[in-house]
Amino acid sequence: MAEYRDFAPKQRFRPNIALSPDGAFVAYAANTDGQYNLYVAPVSGGPARKITDYTENAVMQVAWSPDGRNLLYTADFQGNEQYQLCLVDAAGGTPRRLTDTVDRQHVLGPSIYEYGALTPFTPDGRSVVYAGNDRDAAVQDVLIQDLASGAVRRVESVAGTVLHAVSVSPDGRWLLTSGMHSIADTDLGLVDLHEPDAPLRVVTAHEGKRLHIAGPWAADSSGFLLLHDTSGEFRALGSYSLATGVVTDLVTPPWDVEQVVTSGAVRAWTVNEDGISRLFVLRDDESVTLPELPAGVIASLSVVGDVLTFLLSTGTRSAEVVALDLATNEMRYLTSSSPSVAITFVEPELVRYPTHDGREVPAWLYRPGGDGVRGVVISIHGGPEIQERPRYNYSGLYQYLVARGIAVLAPNVRGSTGYGKTYQRLILHDWGGGELGDFEYAVKYLHGLDWVDPARIGVWGGSFGGFATLSCLSRLPSLWAAGVSMVGPSNLLTMARSVPETWRAEVLEWLGDPDTEADFLLERSPITYADAITAPLFVIQGANDPRVVKAESDQIVAALRERGVDVRYDVYEDEGHGFTNRANEVRAFGDTADFLVAHLTGPA
Repeated sequence: MAEYRDFAPKQRFRPNIALSPDGAFVAYAANTDGQYNLYVAPVSGGPARKITDYTENAVMQVAWSPDGRNLLYTADFQGNEQYQLCLVDAAGGTPRRLTDTVDRQHVLGPSIYEYGALTPFTPDGRSVVYAGNDRDAAVQDVLIQDLASGAVRRVESVAGTVLHAVSVSPDGRWLLTSGMHSIADTDLGLVDLHEPDAPLRVVTAHEGKRLHIAGPWAADSSGFLLLHDTSGEFRALGSYSLATGVVTDLVTPPWDVEQVVTSGAVRAWTVNEDGISRLFVLRDDESVTLPELPAGVIASLSVVGDVLTFLLSTGTRSAEVVALDLATNEMRYLTSSSPSVAITFVEPELVRYPTHDGREVPAWLYRPGGDGVRGVVISIHGGPEIQERPRYNYSGLYQYLVARGIAVLAPNVRGSTGYGKTYQRLILHDWGGGELGDFEYAVKYLHGLDWVDPARIGVWGGSFGGFATLSCLSRLPSLWAAGVSMVGPSNLLTMARSVPETWRAEVLEWLGDPDTEADFLLERSPITYADAITAPLFVIQGANDPRVVKAESDQIVAALRERGVDVRYDVYEDEGHGFTNRANEVRAFGDTADFLVAHLTGPA
């Protein structure tokens, strides 16, 4: 029988890749040699060239200089998320640090950086634009740094708005910014770079919650494309005019438009249709016929001329860097990350089940072949405002479990993105509320399937999914045979007080106010119900996690061990909120898989 490590991809990628200005090379961060380092590969095909050689730092974001000679990237240390900016020759060499702080972070582009190419350079290549909380740990400003002198111009933000730099107009005059009030509430702004003291001018001021995601500039600097949900449940593609301040809608599908890129006469965008990415391309406003792409997820879309590059993953194939040549209508894989195991992977099936308030919950079901009753793992995604999609998730964990005869049900419960802003907002100020009923009804759905063994249902998740796992085990204890919580908060009160300072405003909306709603937060916390946990539990934690600090896992483990409950606790001293070291990741997911297999197979 193959081991989990045989199902793990040979390498994984950060969600931001970058196409060179001439369309000849693609840059990306991958953990090919164990740690996330920077690589450059030819779009025509051929081996990648390794640019950095980190062993404890991990590259996150990357962008090309306008002349294609340099690469700008961010990297942190042992998962602490205190990202610093570095500049390196695209041919290799010693990186030059542009920022150098120990306990502050600097980031490129908007917070949702996998929705398109990063363009942090001014058109002349002399300056870079980015964001950082170096002035005040609780406030993230936008900064413009002159690469020759090191001089920095600052655009100050205010508490409650996390400011990001997006891009500079082709004429070099306007800096486009994004101000995040929460994940679902953002504004775009402009700063006149020709005026030394010009203030930030918000151009998408609105009432209530509205999402605005910046797209590319028009070639003549007359405006820019954007994604927004101001007129409906889903994100539309629109065009903003600097002259009039008016947004004109261009594409309004009954799903979210996710990313948009342009190059000359070419415009390309993707639409998230029930979790699957659909790619659309126009040339001179005429639709371009594309080859049939695998049903999966497209991320980090870029275009130069007739060349599109992106990350592509499906339920049965790990993420790869892909190039699509519009001139030849040919798609080719530029990387080869597929695991070595010789087995036919199971395609996920999209199902829906009714829940406690009449809604239907979409979910991806991975079912083993063969006869007989099976155990099932309910996999709970993080976020919570993200979406479970048909990718090769968790480094092949699903496919390994299926190969061992265990099914996986991965639901998009309330709070998930992709199904409209009303559904997404149901999680706000309600962690441990309505979504717990969605998990209970997921179990009821499974009980109705004649091939499921009701006595062998487990639950697992990371981050919010870890919290939800602990909630399920503590508040619905009779339903579960085992659970795994990875970097999951156990006490919403202490979590609300320990998150990074720039997150405080968002956490108030997500969870509640720890100063005025302490009783409410404790009432929704798994730690309050720890005495009810009876199922075997496995807890995994990164010691350097800045989002869910180690004390969150310490609390639940201590409470259970005092009662003699079977709990395994693994702490990774050199990791944060997830994994930057490939060996650690393979070990953690392998141990997770073995723990679930041990408790969900064999006699009921």
